[in-house]
Formats: sequence, C-alpha cells, structure tokens
Amino acid sequence: MRRARATQTREPTIALINIVFLMLVFFMVAGTLAQPLDGDLNLVQTADLEGRAPPDTLVVHADGRLSYRGTTQSSAAAYVAGLSEEERKSIRLVPDRDLPARVLVDLTRELRGEGAERVLLVTERGLQ
Repeated sequence: MRRARATQTREPTIALINIVFLMLVFFMVAGTLAQPLDGDLNLVQTADLEGRAPPDTLVVHADGRLSYRGTTQSSAAAYVAGLSEEERKSIRLVPDRDLPARVLVDLTRELRGEGAERVLLVTERGLQ
C-alpha cells in the first residue's frame, strides 16, 4: 500500500504583500491629483470677523435677555405668540456662549410648552 504524500500548503504571502504595495502606490498617486494652491496665495482669515446671528433666530444673551431681529422680547411666550403656525414648527435659537445651561434648558422647555414643535440650536463650528 502506498502512503499518501504529505504536502505542505503554504500561504501565498508574497501575493498579499504585492497587493498591499500596489494599493499603497495607488493611494499615494490618487491623493496628489488635486492641484496645490499657489504659494503666494493668502487665504481669508475669519477668526477676527464679528459673528452675527441669522436674522430669523431668537437670540438669548448671557444675562437671559431675549431678542429677535434686533428687538427685545419680554418673554418666550410673547415671542411664540407673535409667530405664525408655520414659524412655530421650527424655532431657531442662538444662545450666548456664557449662558448657563440651566437657563437654556428652561427656555427650550418654555418654548415647547408654548407650542413650538422643534427648537433648534444654532452654534458655531470653529476650525482649531
């Protein structure tokens, strides 16, 4: 009786290394397809610009004052009462950075209690 020859099965690691190397070269080439900016080009600096709230938002100042389009609002209820049904669906709110979180939570509850369906917070996204 003949004995079956034991064959060793080797993993084709060389093929795997070649594929990984080709992928590396591909991504290096593909990553440099965008034309670089001119060296003498100076981009706009926005760090020193004055930030303004969008005109159709309710602004909450650090001391809790409310203003809408530059006019002071006596309360959240008075603000919501002056809105149409369409405007009550989504109220945008711009809180001051120094406004205590408890005041902001209470204000959003009050707005929801007065008939606002959604209260959206408008924030600033900065690149650091």
